[in-house]
This record gives sequence, C-alpha cells and structure tokens, in this order.
Amino acid sequence: MDYANPQALVATDWLADNLDNPEVGVIDASWFLPTIPRDARAEYELRHIPGAVRFDIDDIRDKDSDLPHMLPDPETFAARVGGLGLGNDMRIVVYDASGGYSAAARVWWMFRVFGHHDVALLDGGLRRWDKEGRPTEGGVPTPPRRPFEADFTRSLVRGADQLLANLDGHHEQVVDARSAPRFAGLEPEPRPSRKRGHIPGSLNLPFGALMDPDNEFVMRPAADLAGILEKAGVDTGRPIVASCGSGVTAAVIAFALFLLGHEAVPVYDGSWVEWGNRDDTPVES
Repeated sequence: MDYANPQALVATDWLADNLDNPEVGVIDASWFLPTIPRDARAEYELRHIPGAVRFDIDDIRDKDSDLPHMLPDPETFAARVGGLGLGNDMRIVVYDASGGYSAAARVWWMFRVFGHHDVALLDGGLRRWDKEGRPTEGGVPTPPRRPFEADFTRSLVRGADQLLANLDGHHEQVVDARSAPRFAGLEPEPRPSRKRGHIPGSLNLPFGALMDPDNEFVMRPAADLAGILEKAGVDTGRPIVASCGSGVTAAVIAFALFLLGHEAVPVYDGSWVEWGNRDDTPVES
C-alpha cells in the first residue's frame, strides 16, 4: 500500500539537494507546549537548516482572539508569509525540532487553508536531519519580500458552533489527537481548562501513534497508518474532523489522512482550549 499523496512528504536527501533552489522555501516551525522549558526562537537563532525562515504560530495568528494561535485573516497571513520571502510560486517545506509533526503539521495545514497547496513536511524533521549529520547555520536570514496571495478555504476549518451542531447526528467523526489520559479527563491540560474529558462521541487517536519513534519520528507507512486509524474506530469512508488541545497536533491527524488520500479533513481551530472553557459545551470523561 502506497501513500495516495506522497508529494506531501519530503525526504532529507531531496531537501539537501534543493537548499540552493530559489523556488524552494524552507520553514522552521518549531514550537513547544507551555509546560516544556524550551525556547523555540532561541534554538532557531542558534541553529537551523540553512536558509530556513522561522514561522511562529504564536505570532502569525489572530491577535484579537484570547485563544492561542488561532488562524489570522487572509490579509495578515499573506503579508507575514510574503515578508518571510515566501511566494505562491514556491514549493514550501516545513519542519520542526520534534520530528515531522506538531507545529510543522499545523503550518502545513495553515498554508492549505489559505490556498497554497505546494507545501510538504520534511520527514523526520530536524531530528533526522541532525542524525544524518547534515549542515545547520545560526542567525536570522533576511530574504527579500515576495508576493503572496491568500484565499481562505473555509471547508478546512471548524469552529465550536459547528461541532455543537454536529452533536445531534454525529455526521462528522471527531478524532482527538490528545493523549489517552487527557482525553479521558484523568490528567490536567497544559493550559487552564474548566473542564476535563472530551467532546461527546469523539474518538481518541494520540498523534504520536502516527510516527515511528524508533526512526526519528518519520511518518509510518501507509498500511500502518490505515491500520492505526481502523484500530481507533475511525471510519475513513465518513467525514472526519480533527481536534486536540489547541489546534496544533490535530493537524498531524489531518496530514496522515491526506497522505492516505483524504484531502479535505478540517481541523477544529479552538480545540479543547476553547471547548473546555465554554459554558455551553458538554463533556464526556
């Protein structure tokens, strides 16, 4: 069984051969939960893949929202991305320091939300790049601005009101990428939450299960991904919405499904940091 969309993953060999290609843009999207004592910006300035620009999901966001890293409007996204030297005519490769997941998948999803589909993840991310002894550099590059136009794809985004409406008939399956203890309400969330548990009727698929921890966290083969989804109770013949703690690792589920040919899996942008703090949202635990 092969990936239906293999172009969404880039091997380290390919990226190494294309670092000097002006039509390839590389993004370091490293980001860490508030409970992890690491500074993604400082680590980027110390060392990153040569030519990579930093995309901070806590900076390129809707700054009028009190929720973390919510999607900005298309105009803001286009202006900030163009300022990073990224244009619509480029093939964009995203990585992070944790492997091919977390904020890298979030940024991959953001580009698709705003109409740019020539975007891929670096398989294994910076961890695999380092393991293979490939070069890095420090500092902050200043690439020239490039034109970028953004078109909002509403079908790839879900909000709380849509998921509340979905509770009646469960037309869309909600797949939650958080850990099993958080999903069950047995462990606290990394951000303040008045409720513990999960959206009623949702399924749990911790995002880490989709990566191979013994191989620098590269994505698992297509047959393995299909088996993991089936074991989690996900019916890939029905509509799916991905959720998580704050709309970051949910994108890993959307990405895995994209690899298997499911190209229109939306992410619940507010995820549990919104659901767990609203008065009108029911919870199971």
